[in-house]
Amino acid sequence: RPVERQEGKFIVVLDPGHGGIDGGATGQKGTQEKEVVLIFAKMLEEKLEATGAYDVQLTREDDTFLSLRDRLNFNRRLQSDLFISIHADSLRQKFVRGSTIYTLSKRASDQLSASLAESENSVDLIAGLALEEETEVVNDILVDLTTRETIRFSRKFSDILLDNLRNQINLIKNPQRSASFGVLKAPEVPSVLLELGYLSNVEDEKLLSSVAWKDKAAQVVSEAVINFFKYRTNK
Repeated sequence: RPVERQEGKFIVVLDPGHGGIDGGATGQKGTQEKEVVLIFAKMLEEKLEATGAYDVQLTREDDTFLSLRDRLNFNRRLQSDLFISIHADSLRQKFVRGSTIYTLSKRASDQLSASLAESENSVDLIAGLALEEETEVVNDILVDLTTRETIRFSRKFSDILLDNLRNQINLIKNPQRSASFGVLKAPEVPSVLLELGYLSNVEDEKLLSSVAWKDKAAQVVSEAVINFFKYRTNK
């Protein structure tokens, strides 16, 4: 993968969750999370690339398994300007539906976010990989000055994304949440985890399997990315 920065272009990393032996969630009609998020990521990539302002990189472009460490290292190696991890998970509470934006925090904002982070952080076990012990460095990252700035920008992108999604895409109650997601822990890169919806919910599964809905959602998210970089450039 090229790591040379294209002059005048922001690097945006899109991270379609799961892949390979890790299928992620499966809806009642058989919709697979790993497929939904890859299709969505490619739609979003196309829209962002079309502006000419972004160098968009996907952590995976096919049905490949990646460990959390692979995803983090990919992001850090590129020194990207924005990282969006894309999911469509499953919850025990089947009535819960709607898009949700998660940012990194040491303590989860609520029980639902805590359970989701715990589930996402343990995906490596599916491939028989041992969970790596978090080093003191990673724990210290959250109080490091670089990270404070990163978290501030992550929250700003979350705000902008919410503004764009609102009134256009169905949202969960309290759509901005946070937890200690391993995939968001690159200290120098503003990062969010976007749940497009929950495959455990029948209505969300219908939307997630619709090409038209994914295209509309990708358009809304691309506009939020553009607005975020306008904000950063004017700072």
